[in-house]
Amino acid sequence: MFADRAKIYVRSGKGGDGHVSFRREKYVPAGGPDGGDGGKGGDVIFVVDQGLNTLIDFRNVRKYKAQDGEPGGKRNCRGKDGSDIVLKVPPGTVIKEAASGQVIVDMSGDNRQVTLLKGGRGGSGNQHYATSTMQAPTYAQPGRPAKELEILLELKVIADVGLVGLPNVGKSTFLARVTNAKPKIANYHFTTLNPNLGVVDLDGTNGFVIADIPGLIEGASEGIGLGHEFLRHIERTKVIIHIVDAAGTEGRDPIEDIYAINKELDAYNPDIARRPQVIAANKIDVIYDRDDSPVNAIKAEFEPKGIPVYPISAVSGEGVRELLYHVNGMLEELGSEVTVFEQEFFPEQAAANQNDPYTVEYDAAKDEYVVEGPRVEKMLGYTNLDSEKGFAFFQNFLKTNGILEQLEALGIQDGDTVRIYGHSFDYYK
Repeated sequence: MFADRAKIYVRSGKGGDGHVSFRREKYVPAGGPDGGDGGKGGDVIFVVDQGLNTLIDFRNVRKYKAQDGEPGGKRNCRGKDGSDIVLKVPPGTVIKEAASGQVIVDMSGDNRQVTLLKGGRGGSGNQHYATSTMQAPTYAQPGRPAKELEILLELKVIADVGLVGLPNVGKSTFLARVTNAKPKIANYHFTTLNPNLGVVDLDGTNGFVIADIPGLIEGASEGIGLGHEFLRHIERTKVIIHIVDAAGTEGRDPIEDIYAINKELDAYNPDIARRPQVIAANKIDVIYDRDDSPVNAIKAEFEPKGIPVYPISAVSGEGVRELLYHVNGMLEELGSEVTVFEQEFFPEQAAANQNDPYTVEYDAAKDEYVVEGPRVEKMLGYTNLDSEKGFAFFQNFLKTNGILEQLEALGIQDGDTVRIYGHSFDYYK
């Protein structure tokens, strides 16, 4: 199965906590603080691997976590940084935020490596909080929390030219003739399931990459069949070769077929439908009356609209060379710049805009109220509870963030105990 889409969870590493310790050496009875800093958490990094062409690995493993930073130690020892996690993806992979579908980064063009989520910064040890009035600080800064994100990976094939057309019009046969690709070729209506890529080598040119986009059916733009799964592969193509069964070997009208496919393209993405197109009127090898050929009707219908029509036979090769040189000329006029989707979602900004959660609960077993959460933990790391000013700041924090209100809603009374990350306080209104 060709895996071109996967939803995964990624998380950077948490920063290591700062350490609280004091020098304890012989003849130094009152050594100063020597708590070390915590290490930085690992990053989540995506890199392009030219050797990959599917996202199948991400369907087998769904969760990826970078390593947390180690906490600091005594004697000013800094914690070890957490290891990054490096995820390899094929070129053309678009990384989106899963809930909104907005693009975070397109791993195409010059985007060969990107740090999607940065690890949390390590917390400062208590040595950094010593002052002339507070020479023995008993607190350190906790490490910054990890960042997490659910993302959607979509592989949008990078090809200069896309082949479109209804099933059994000869796209796979055409691709096998003009490139080194070896697509499976059979007479079945459910169509090719894998987008096949090949390189067209033409004398005197740089050549180009061509993709056989799986055959479309009516309703593909609405997701019928596997329409949406495959239409995304032509979003990058600069030129579309529309292959049609000019001989009508299966009883279909080739002109109606062309309009049907173009209708699906327009419904999925109007920008794609407006891209330069050339019609390859295939199977002329089974048209016996060339003077009264259906190709003439196709030319009369579409060439006045600026869409050139080339009669070809993918089986015998007749007319194929002329078509390829025409397409190469179209590509030279359009230039070589790769279509790269712009960023719409910014993980760092989203993380900054999120309020860190906290919980306020009653522990019946210990008969005390417990307040926890990243926001509270960070506040404690920056606050000196041993000073009058610091404790006043702490009380104001509890009030402005609604924590006192929640404690009262749980029925707290004067003299009851509140526990916050190892600190216990008696509550008085």
